[in-house]
Amino acid sequence: MTRHPVAGSDHPVPAGAQCVGACDPAEHFEVVLILRRQDEAGFRALVDGITAGTKGARPISRADYEQRFGAAAADVKRAEDFARSHGLAVVKADAAARRIVLSGTVQQYNDAFGVDLQRFEHQVGALKQHFRQPVGPVHLPDDMHDIVTAVVGLDSRAKVQPHFRIESPTTGDAPIHAPIRAARAVNRSFTPLQLAGLYGFPAGDGKGQCIALIEMGGGYAQSDLQAYFSALGVPQPTVQDVSVDQMKNAPTGDPNGPDGEVTLDVEIVGALAPAALIAVYFAPNSEAGFVDAVSAALHDSQRKPSVISISWGAPESAWSQQSLGALNDALQTAVALGVTVCAASGDSGSSDGVSDGADHVDFPASSPYALGCGGTHVAAANGRISRETVWSSGDDGATGGGVSMTFALPAWQKGLRLVRANGGAGALVRRGVPDVAGDADPATGYAVRIGGADTVVGGTSAVAPLWAALIARINANGGKLAGFVNAKLYAQADAFNDVTSGSNGDYAAAPGWDACTGLGTPVGTKVAAALA
Repeated sequence: MTRHPVAGSDHPVPAGAQCVGACDPAEHFEVVLILRRQDEAGFRALVDGITAGTKGARPISRADYEQRFGAAAADVKRAEDFARSHGLAVVKADAAARRIVLSGTVQQYNDAFGVDLQRFEHQVGALKQHFRQPVGPVHLPDDMHDIVTAVVGLDSRAKVQPHFRIESPTTGDAPIHAPIRAARAVNRSFTPLQLAGLYGFPAGDGKGQCIALIEMGGGYAQSDLQAYFSALGVPQPTVQDVSVDQMKNAPTGDPNGPDGEVTLDVEIVGALAPAALIAVYFAPNSEAGFVDAVSAALHDSQRKPSVISISWGAPESAWSQQSLGALNDALQTAVALGVTVCAASGDSGSSDGVSDGADHVDFPASSPYALGCGGTHVAAANGRISRETVWSSGDDGATGGGVSMTFALPAWQKGLRLVRANGGAGALVRRGVPDVAGDADPATGYAVRIGGADTVVGGTSAVAPLWAALIARINANGGKLAGFVNAKLYAQADAFNDVTSGSNGDYAAAPGWDACTGLGTPVGTKVAAALA
């Protein structure tokens, strides 16, 4: 059998990681094959039409999508036959989502895909990470190359990070109103409701909408949610957990870990859209887990999310091109279904935490099919914003933003200028990040409750659910889905508070769009009008 390497299937090894030997040949795990669509040309025409605002180009239902653009039965059978010929078990074949879940051993995967799975160690701060990764590209026989668009799950590295920062945890069971009263006097923190007021959100509670939260580990405690929403005087929202790849809601009580992200996301969207269904998709922290979680939300015909909030990400350079392509493909599916995806732009400034001296942007926020959400520092008095600047706090973080090395310049960003902190400026020539912004500085952050304690949290991970809740309100009030919003928002610059002061490292704020805060922070009622 002749096999050839699959383009883009090499997995980058993080700087400083050490290979410590071959994986146990008997180690058992699951891998996912993502198959091509039926009628790819029709799908491309639909997505391109929607993103360009072509008259008559409208999103389709999940049922119509699956019938028109799911995997062909013949392709599913061929993929199953290939797997079984190598001793791999077919756990699940989902033609609608174009996914074949396989189960097997290291030895079987090495043989089936022509890879060499090795074990690695990587010191990340005080933690030593252990992971499995193939050396060299995936190989497939000629009759499988056109059918399989990605093989995900061979790499087990925890790649994405939650984009939140904790400012000032407090201990004990003090009611949340007490720290809010104290913080308000010095403009240090805000409840989500206060921020909704500052940003002019339209009235509403998101009734009839479902907001999906993508979470890569951790969990929330029901007692935190009950205490938080009771203190805010907000009705308890309905929160449903959705297990992806056997992951479940598993809070550890540590606000500095993934629990902080999960709880922050739930409390922000729950405060601002309490009548919406909040569906929390828990998945393992890996490339496969990320792709699986987004796919699960998009193809959830029971809950039907209309907005997806993603507060996790990694520099574009950290992803294999195959996995990045698979997730970007899922975001295009969101466009076709009329689902808005809000993604945090990162908390490590223009480098996105990469120490090679170059500028980087965070993915999936850098996808042109997502609404990239950057961050600001907010000062307010008497219920109004008195000053808003780029969030940049040195070692305490800064909003991500810059220019993609992966994605071309989208039509709706043509003609924009890129301003650098050193005074240089020029035309934006590739996808610019972020698109929009909101309060993210932990010094002026969000009052939340995590692990039984009131605390103030910031980071662009707070901005994604803030925007997701705004979109849910707009959807509910208008009786239709906003769907892909980027092009409409870029056409209505007056729907934003323009942030013109500050920098995130190599990029500076400027009038109009910039690579720190995008178009700016929302004037909610004007955003609603722009999307009507």
